[in-house]
Amino acid sequence: TEFQDQHGVRSQRSQEADKRHRRKGQKIYSCDECGKDFTRTDSLKTHQLIHSGVKPYSCEFCGKSFSLAGSLKTHQVIHSGVKPYSCDLCGKSFTQAGSLKTHQVIHSGVKPYSCDLCGKSFTQPGSLKTHKLIHSGVKPYSCDLCGKSFTQTGDLKTHKLIHSGFKPYSCDLCGKSFARNSNLQRHLVTHSGIKAYSCDFCGKSFSDKHYRNSHLRIHTGNDVYCCDQCGKLFTTDGQIKQHMFIHTEERPYKCDLCEKMFKAPHHLKNHQQIHTRK
Repeated sequence: TEFQDQHGVRSQRSQEADKRHRRKGQKIYSCDECGKDFTRTDSLKTHQLIHSGVKPYSCEFCGKSFSLAGSLKTHQVIHSGVKPYSCDLCGKSFTQAGSLKTHQVIHSGVKPYSCDLCGKSFTQPGSLKTHKLIHSGVKPYSCDLCGKSFTQTGDLKTHKLIHSGFKPYSCDLCGKSFARNSNLQRHLVTHSGIKAYSCDFCGKSFSDKHYRNSHLRIHTGNDVYCCDQCGKLFTTDGQIKQHMFIHTEERPYKCDLCEKMFKAPHHLKNHQQIHTRK
């Protein structure tokens, strides 16, 4: 009995200690999957739904599912159009406080995420991840109307405006409308009278390099991409992109064995023969 009494006292003291810990906000319940701590068991159980893969809460507007009711509620603000969080520096608004916080890094000038292939830096890890798709050649987002593929969802969304017929960008000088702002900017050069892009075959000049490249097909019979720096011609977009590294300091191709960087993949391939001979 004495042991039970003592044990009961210790148990009561332990419970009181737990209560004190909770009052102080000390986290005492840990998730076995990720190590995150919680002050209450019910909070831990709710959190663990994330790891279970179960998503019982669905959005009635778009069908997207969530493991937590709170996550669904946060998501549905997107459909409401309400953006209560505004950036003090540029005025851009967001539906979530976290999105605003992520955005504000852009204004700080800090770019802590660097591409190990070409050295380009980014403010957000997501931007770096998206950028790396360029080096991989992977284009996971395809247009269901024409089959054209893109590395980013934003590019696909912009592209789909072409099929919609929606042209929100208008020229103040002639009234011509465009689906993309970049196309409007390209068009505006035609009104300036400046024709900086010349055909090496016949000397005809153009206000835009894309018009010049289209014209070159008359002489070659194929799609042609011309380097603005040296005038060299290429038959594919990928070839000219690779060639442009010659005119920059970028060296996106790295040797895994000695980490030496190269501007072109065939330069890297030639270099790697040094290691295979050893």
